[in-house]
Amino acid sequence: MSIAQIVESVVDGPLPLRIEAFDGSVAGPEGWPRRMRIDTPRGVAYLATAPGDLGLARAYVAGDLSLEGVHPGDPYDLLVDLASVRFHRPGLEEMLELSRTIGFRGLTPPPPPPQETLPRWRRVAEGVRHSMTRDARAIQHHYDVSNRFYEMVLGPSMTYTCACYPTPDASLEDAQENKYRLVFDKLGLEPGDRLLDIGCGWGGMVRYAARRGVSVLGVTLSQQQALWGQKAIADEGLSDLAEIRHSDYRAVTETGFDAVSSIGLTEHVGVRNYPAYFGFIRDRLRDGGLLLNHCITRPHNRPLSTGPFIDRYVFPDGELTGSGRIITEAQDAGLEVLHEENLREHYALTLAGWCANLVEHWDECVEEVGEGTSRVWGLYMAGSRLGFERNDVQLHHVLAVKPGAGGRHGLPLRPWWTA
Repeated sequence: MSIAQIVESVVDGPLPLRIEAFDGSVAGPEGWPRRMRIDTPRGVAYLATAPGDLGLARAYVAGDLSLEGVHPGDPYDLLVDLASVRFHRPGLEEMLELSRTIGFRGLTPPPPPPQETLPRWRRVAEGVRHSMTRDARAIQHHYDVSNRFYEMVLGPSMTYTCACYPTPDASLEDAQENKYRLVFDKLGLEPGDRLLDIGCGWGGMVRYAARRGVSVLGVTLSQQQALWGQKAIADEGLSDLAEIRHSDYRAVTETGFDAVSSIGLTEHVGVRNYPAYFGFIRDRLRDGGLLLNHCITRPHNRPLSTGPFIDRYVFPDGELTGSGRIITEAQDAGLEVLHEENLREHYALTLAGWCANLVEHWDECVEEVGEGTSRVWGLYMAGSRLGFERNDVQLHHVLAVKPGAGGRHGLPLRPWWTA
């Protein structure tokens, strides 16, 4: 049996794309515009010893599997082809056939590509798993890739969170600016107010608010983000209003903020740590102060892992849950939830924009961070776009207030940011 036939045999149902292998074998529909080619025996070993998404990712990132008919910076169309494919682990017969083709030694699990990471002691107590030290390492794995790389992929806004598109054909930059406007308006910020932005990234929200007369403290665990954001603040002449600290948000001791923005941090906190997370935010707000929590979520509230590819290549220790769990925990911490909305389709558009940037700057990105890392990003962003389109994941805004005495907060009766 040929390699392509063996691959076909471990797929439940018909192959929806063309498979080619280094032994000259082929499988799948003829004339299909997109093809997946297994280029080396090591690629076969990756697929055989870690079937499914992880094996495919390892072979692709290591350069042992190539994709034809799509750009590596945006393999979206091929991932659509693969979306319905379900692999099962090769049985004894398939493994014997493989061993005859590539030898028993070829079925030894190869070392993963260097882009893969798996934090030690995965099954540990939440307090250890999300300690400040471990969280810092997880964040650095993803965010300290290269500021130049992020500039090319994210564009001038340097914003690595879901944009909010005023129209479907709006530019990525206009949509990111509109997102910051929406957060600013939901928080009811005015000149002279104090804002705490936790998980501030490269400081997009920090600088947006400071330009409008708000005093802002941003914190990030990424040293590269902090350095970039601090320079941007100085270059814009905002140092009298804006500060970015290289710090865990839990190290912030100041209180009495008029508002807290959390844009893309909750995914890294750990679901079991939500009570402490929302308690921290409550304790930093003045009475009547507002929280805007912007977070990737599940379409349900059941426990579900992020999957081995995301966990090992993109967001180590990341966790997602539904908006219902987030709202419940915010309420249990004493915050009054005022409004929530789902921006799922906006994130699909955002990811399409990032992939377009990666395609446009592919050669420069490869030169900056290497082809393996660039492949990880194309695969991750295109796959995430598909996930948001299929409602496998969502993006929720939750707006909450810290009530004052007697439950008073003095806010308008209806959503003021839509007036």
